[in-house]
Amino acid sequence: MRITNNMLSSQLLLNLNRNAQQMNNTQNQLATGMKINKPSDDPVGITYSLRYRAELSSNEQYQKNVDTAVSWLDYNDTVLNQAGEVVQRLRELTVQASTGSNPQSALDSINEEVSQLKEQLIDIANSKLNGKYIFNGQKYDTKPYVFSENADGSSDTTAVDQLKTDTGNINYIVGEAVQLPINVTGNEVFGSDEQDNLFVIINTISYALKNGLHADVSAQLDLIDTRMEKMLSIRSEFGAKSNRVELMQGRLGDLEVNLTDLQAKTEDANYAELIMNSKIQENIYNASLSAGSKIISPSLMDFLR
Repeated sequence: MRITNNMLSSQLLLNLNRNAQQMNNTQNQLATGMKINKPSDDPVGITYSLRYRAELSSNEQYQKNVDTAVSWLDYNDTVLNQAGEVVQRLRELTVQASTGSNPQSALDSINEEVSQLKEQLIDIANSKLNGKYIFNGQKYDTKPYVFSENADGSSDTTAVDQLKTDTGNINYIVGEAVQLPINVTGNEVFGSDEQDNLFVIINTISYALKNGLHADVSAQLDLIDTRMEKMLSIRSEFGAKSNRVELMQGRLGDLEVNLTDLQAKTEDANYAELIMNSKIQENIYNASLSAGSKIISPSLMDFLR
């Protein structure tokens, strides 16, 4: 087969373009730090890369949900602790008022403090976190405990046993197909149409104190204890949920590390290898130019010799 000058020139240009393209690809990887800059660089690798990115994005949202759930659970536990302190003080006053030796003036003083405890309890029952009422289920934009005022300025809670807070759960998605309810309703904490409804207990105690009915005051102790046990049970549930959420935080953190490592192995460039390849390809390209100059250099006079 006769090798013509046109064939040599065509092959030279083909080799130069190929070497320049390889050198350009290597330099792009060095500049971006990624070995996959377009789908054609690694059709199989790009599918894994996109999958890892999607999973990392989902994992990031799960972590945000978990952080919010932790805040909600911690705040609920704080509020329940405050309510527990109020109930404990109410019990102490009830025990003190049950003594038959107390004069009416002492009972009136105790009743005044009981009235203040009731107002404090209403404030706790209407607690908000980030603008949301925590004890009104999914209707968190509605104030759950709204009462009219008595002549003395205190809240009228005579019909409190008929008050119903929303029973819907607030669920946070903290993992793949994992939903965690993180709220408790006001009726569960303070009571509904039960005998141990905290506000009903306070109303009964207040009425008995006004009228000097020591036996009626003493009869509320068992109901106070029953309500305290229910509140402690709710706090223990929140503690268990907090432990679970903390485990989820650790799991999501480990998953993020693993996914990031897999993504790095798929996308990130190996700088040491790229620098070495870049130098080799530069030398090859320069050698191609040098060889090409000798092929292209012959002129018409060289053919006439």
